[in-house]
Amino acid sequence: MKFEHLLSVVNGFGRFQMMIIIISFIGRFTLPCHFLLNNFIAAVPSHHCDLSALDDGSIFGNLTQEQRLTVSVPVQEDGTPSSCKMFPEPQFQLLSNSNDHDLVTVPCQNGWAYDNSTFKSTLATEWDLVCDQKGQNKATTTIFFIGVMFGAMTFGSLSDRFGRKTMLLVSYISGMLFGFASAFSTSFIMFAVLRFFTGFGITGIVIVSSVLSVEWVDIEHRKLVGVIDSLSWTFGYCMIPAIAYCVTDWRQLTIAVTSPLALAILTWRWIPESARWLIANGKFEKANFYLQQCAQMNQEEEFGSKITPETLSSIIVTERKDRTHSHLDLVRTPKMRRLALLTGIVWYGVASTFYGISFNITGFGLNIYLTQFVYGAIELPAKLSAYYLLDKVGRRNTEVGSLLGAGICLAINIFIPRGEYMSVLRTVVAVLGKGCSATSFTTVVLYSSELFPTVVRQNGMGYNSSMGRLGVSLAPLILLLDEVWRDLPQVLLCSIALLASLVARMLPETRDRCLPETIQDVEDGQTGAKGVQLNIRKGVL
Repeated sequence: MKFEHLLSVVNGFGRFQMMIIIISFIGRFTLPCHFLLNNFIAAVPSHHCDLSALDDGSIFGNLTQEQRLTVSVPVQEDGTPSSCKMFPEPQFQLLSNSNDHDLVTVPCQNGWAYDNSTFKSTLATEWDLVCDQKGQNKATTTIFFIGVMFGAMTFGSLSDRFGRKTMLLVSYISGMLFGFASAFSTSFIMFAVLRFFTGFGITGIVIVSSVLSVEWVDIEHRKLVGVIDSLSWTFGYCMIPAIAYCVTDWRQLTIAVTSPLALAILTWRWIPESARWLIANGKFEKANFYLQQCAQMNQEEEFGSKITPETLSSIIVTERKDRTHSHLDLVRTPKMRRLALLTGIVWYGVASTFYGISFNITGFGLNIYLTQFVYGAIELPAKLSAYYLLDKVGRRNTEVGSLLGAGICLAINIFIPRGEYMSVLRTVVAVLGKGCSATSFTTVVLYSSELFPTVVRQNGMGYNSSMGRLGVSLAPLILLLDEVWRDLPQVLLCSIALLASLVARMLPETRDRCLPETIQDVEDGQTGAKGVQLNIRKGVL
């Protein structure tokens, strides 16, 4: 007997499952806010060399601020003052002659003056992470996602060993503590270290809550749960620009996006442990407790009363209950190795494409708050379309098609000229690409959780999440390559999306299939029997 049979008895999508989804939604809201936080706290406002040290009245006299800039700071090709250079001495002749091409310049000597009209403070203005130090500013995103990558591997393994519920609480608490602490950093090094551990802590939320939701619902509603879970990201993506618009100080903004974790901790006690995990680990009494709780909340007490610990011991999980599984089980056998390789490449491609587009909110010359909001809003129709496509064309075809669409949009933008009049068109194409990449992300989370067996599902999801976070951590560095060739980031992201699309085509379909319970199920090519009928209630137990 499969676990899906039991779910059909106690109602695989009732009030009990909705409770899990709602509580998970609260904790997951903070994730997209933290993932895109650097778009705002690491923003670099307009700046030029600070001239206040020269402003003693005897040098500039009665010159206006604009005239002081003219004689002190060279002009860039676009007519704006240079951000990183100044003249060693004021060049008063420039007030009548604008030709400064042959004049000697030096790096800024006394720091920088920043335009604070958009941001009250950012990492760049706090620690002068501009010009020669701008790489450190970009590195904060990479450091955060390296933490996410290591956290994904750690929490995936630990939740398979100690349970979903326990590690979810650990993730909530560690993410909140390190997130709050980072807002009080007194140096860039301190901030970078705390952001690493913030990423390490909060990543457990997404991989544990996603698997927990999928393991408690029936086959018919798995795709719905996957889409609902992903909408928490859409909500966060739409809210972060609104929060950042109201809170323009980077410390206060960090505290604001971390605060929802406190509420998540308060609601954690109502989250049930995964009955699948309990059964796979031989904890039949505890599994029976949660199944009875599920039956009662779903008003199926009559059928739930037929479930006993002895019944649960007959669930088909043939591998040894006392064996501890690890990431090594992902590569011990041929088909598991192939599955791990293919899904890892797809996750890397999906995440790199999604965040490569998401991080480039200043590349189109439009308002960053509006651009970020539109990037978030496009995910709603994209994810609703995923709900339709996951059943109509299947998981694999949806993943392949969405990655292909994202790659095509990235390719189109390479050939659209840059400029004031084309910025809107470029943004529209980028938004369409963001929608396709959002569909691919929604699909890959559900798809992967259906491909890996219960005994190593969290290990598999942890490994995949770490591959995805590797793609995310490299995305900001890919965007820096525009200094080598302006379109090089677009070319690389397009190539990654198209390659991932081809690899996804090699994965097996999981639509209308039971979740595999053991590694042997995967090796035997058994993703489970097709759709379990609800009429098995009578007499199945």
